[in-house]
Amino acid sequence: MASLLEIQDLHVDVDGKPILKGVNLRVEKGEIHALMGPNGSGKSTLSNVLMGHPKYTVTKGRILYNGEDITAEKTHLRARRGIFLAFQYPMAIPGVTVANFLRTSLKAVRGDEGAVKTFRKTLREKMALLEMPETFATRYVNDGFSGGEKKRLETLQMALLEPTLAVLDETDSGLDIDALRIVSTGINKIAGPNTGILVITHYQRILSYVKPHFVHVLMSGQIVHSGGAEMAQELEKKGYDWLKEEEKAVAA
Repeated sequence: MASLLEIQDLHVDVDGKPILKGVNLRVEKGEIHALMGPNGSGKSTLSNVLMGHPKYTVTKGRILYNGEDITAEKTHLRARRGIFLAFQYPMAIPGVTVANFLRTSLKAVRGDEGAVKTFRKTLREKMALLEMPETFATRYVNDGFSGGEKKRLETLQMALLEPTLAVLDETDSGLDIDALRIVSTGINKIAGPNTGILVITHYQRILSYVKPHFVHVLMSGQIVHSGGAEMAQELEKKGYDWLKEEEKAVAA
């Protein structure tokens, strides 16, 4: 049976500069994977490539989704397949309410937004799940939002779209303790046997709430180490220097 996501020897350039240099990763349904690594290692590049951002050029390798090659597929087609990306820095859209934005997103992905009454009922249920007041739906998208509110909106969108693969690019960035707890609780409620989740982060703190089955370390454009959830705690204590020394030793 084909994996939900399989990345095979992926090489990616940005403006002619190689960033990813042979990434291999497999994610099955029901699994939570964490991708960690220092700044500039290629973590955000990988998230954008998985979503089909045209700025990033795949020079070698493949991305398989449910066994089908989607390496050259357009972003909107990947979204319709059930792939979702939560941005590190969500954009503000003044003049567009959260409710209208979410209804349009749902229609774009599923092709049918359903009856307005059904949408509103579902939206209220998902907002309650994430401890969000109903007035949130009438605000303009990310306009004047705090960092925590922006990430809660990303999580709300994910809850509404119900993706089969959710890629969370530094969802913990800019969150205080309370916001991190609420967002993490929402992620855990959305996770399930039919969903694969890839959490991209610098720090271990979100992994105290969202427990990964596997932790991978990306350095210099390659995954250099993989392990269980305990690896995140080890990285928190030791940093990445010990892995850098191992990488040098292997190269020598």
